[in-house]
Amino acid sequence: MQPDCLILYVHSPAESVLFYRSLLGREPVEQSPNFAMFMLNDKTMLGLWAAHDVQPAGLHRGGGSEIGITVGTDNEVHAAVAAWKASGWPVLQSPTAMDFGFTAVTADPDGHRVRVFRPTQG
Repeated sequence: MQPDCLILYVHSPAESVLFYRSLLGREPVEQSPNFAMFMLNDKTMLGLWAAHDVQPAGLHRGGGSEIGITVGTDNEVHAAVAAWKASGWPVLQSPTAMDFGFTAVTADPDGHRVRVFRPTQG
């Protein structure tokens, strides 16, 4: 099996599209009132599904997992945080050195975490 689609349950797909359009720098490839889809790379998609429309209904709360975005330098982590602040997004973790690398965390409108990190070398 090759996982190729991550789906987040969201309160408002339209509001989430604004966040992910800005974060990813691209338009959704599909959008309706209750669903939107972004290409993350040539093999992986990110779906945003209206929580009230999910079938079968599921328990859903943002913040219990993360989307990780790998960058090449510490400066890119700092630049991401600057962009988040300029957009009014929360900074849940300021740029920090951790065992796995240099990292920072924000959250989308539903509390789903987005971590940008430069992996530890070696």
